Amino acid sequence: MNNSALNFSNSKDWHQPHAAAIFNELRAHLPDVRLTEASLLDNIRDDTATCWVDRQDLVTLMQVIRHELSMPFTLCFDITAIDETEREYRSEQVSDFTVSYHLVSPDRNQDLRIKVALTKDDKTIPSVCLYWPNANWYEREVWDMFGIVFQGHPHLTRILMPHTWQGHPLLKVHPARATEMDPFTLPAYKQDEEQEALKFQPEAWGMKRQHENTDFMFLNLGPNHPSVHGAFRIVLQMDGEEIVDCVPDIGYHHRGAEKMGERQSWHSYIPYTDRIDYLGGVMNNFPYVMAVEQLAGIQVPDRAKVIRIMTAEMFRILSHLLFYGTFAQDVGALSPIFYMFIDREKLFGIIEAFTGARMHPSWFRIGGIASDLPKGWNTLVREYVNYLPARLDQYEKMVMQNSILKARTQGIGAYSTQEAIDWGITGPGLRATGFAWDLRKQRPYSGYDQFDFDVPTGANGDCYDRCRVRVEEMRQSIRIIEQCLNNMPEGPYKAEHPQTTPPDKSKTMTDIDSLIPHFINVSWGPRIPAGEVSVAVEATKGIMAYHLVSDGSTISYRTRIRTPSFPHLQMIPVMARGQMVADLIATLGSIDYVMADVDR
Repeated sequence: MNNSALNFSNSKDWHQPHAAAIFNELRAHLPDVRLTEASLLDNIRDDTATCWVDRQDLVTLMQVIRHELSMPFTLCFDITAIDETEREYRSEQVSDFTVSYHLVSPDRNQDLRIKVALTKDDKTIPSVCLYWPNANWYEREVWDMFGIVFQGHPHLTRILMPHTWQGHPLLKVHPARATEMDPFTLPAYKQDEEQEALKFQPEAWGMKRQHENTDFMFLNLGPNHPSVHGAFRIVLQMDGEEIVDCVPDIGYHHRGAEKMGERQSWHSYIPYTDRIDYLGGVMNNFPYVMAVEQLAGIQVPDRAKVIRIMTAEMFRILSHLLFYGTFAQDVGALSPIFYMFIDREKLFGIIEAFTGARMHPSWFRIGGIASDLPKGWNTLVREYVNYLPARLDQYEKMVMQNSILKARTQGIGAYSTQEAIDWGITGPGLRATGFAWDLRKQRPYSGYDQFDFDVPTGANGDCYDRCRVRVEEMRQSIRIIEQCLNNMPEGPYKAEHPQTTPPDKSKTMTDIDSLIPHFINVSWGPRIPAGEVSVAVEATKGIMAYHLVSDGSTISYRTRIRTPSFPHLQMIPVMARGQMVADLIATLGSIDYVMADVDR
């Protein structure tokens, strides 16, 4: 470890390059297009370059952004929308709806947010699928949730909700709780309609016959087959044993996590975040609490930052160990997963000693963590960091050097770095192509810049390399955890800030000035200042981000969760064409997804 890693107080979070340069460059290419930079009234609390553009100029602007800039924005990170009809704090640019495009240029290491205002009487906007293929699913989701129509979209249908669903759930007029709706009934005629809607019609899914005189041959994989790793269905079009085409069918696990974020207080929503990537534990809390902290201007103590990093890396190991075992199991090696579950149980024991819970501790808090580390924590952690490397060496021989596993995975499901970026792939799936893009290095947050670790990469972008990257990431996580162990700062574990830490409870029975703030903060939660912010972390499966909009209330006005698995599954048809079914099983296992992360 280098000397700089010893002084956590010198840590500085990464900041975006200055926005003026990219706006000047865009105006030089588009002198006749009106670009309106976000004003103070837009309350943008992050430093992402943000501008408004008129709907009729959107396609022209996107053509320049994607293809004509010297360093284009090649990654479509997210597309979402905001129902602005009930928002109080807003600029003059805001209308009834806002469509927001979050684009990334890896070459610049810079983000760009483009906003388009729409009225409720004309909720149409051009599709940008021509420029970023992964915009397909994002646009479908916006239509599904908000009813905004993307003109020119190749297949604008429901994606998360059933095709028989009435309405668009993220509209402010749509009920947020079952108690706000009529009791559920299923009369005979409605049951018939639902059964009819379940019939599979290939043309409705965008599939085409190979020849005019041939019929389809289909294979349903899932939605409840173990090889699809969750409630997930893939419809395969086959020519013998070869996959000609396939359509991923998601939404079986959709629970309205974003809608819940707009009805819970800022504090009480934290446990809901645990259930997104349900194998990521506190890694799910990380971007959410940092986003709220950025909105409220809360400074997190150094000790809390380092504890967050240590426990997040523990959950990276926990997630990767499960991936490692199930991936080997998918290609026929049954023993490794049993050994790896032993390793996970040992680490869960440490998590439980820290937090009182295991998979879903909901331990991070706005401003820090829920409690300080218990006595003897360092002994538990040191034993584990001394234990795991030898076990990983054993698995190297058992799994990675296994000739059958190599034959089943090397050269299978491969894609290039450019293809990965085109489809929005992040995390190990991107680094397996040889591109060392890791937010902990590229855009350090929460003190990661003070740690000494490497970013593992592959070379071929195939199933084997995706596994190899995760194996090496576990070794790097051990390095990070050991540095936390050796250099844990003293001090508080939570910020002393009125928006996040209520007065000491022992004073509430004797002091009315402590009782009232304590009661209000615990029951209603804090009022977070009006603003908009997007915060991303390098999570277990790729980049996870929370885009929060506050209207100065005790709850979020808009909660957007950008998960890595959602675009990863969209790329399956590209990877699957020409494969055998057995190859597809290995490919699915190598992606490492959970459906709660996809469907939210």
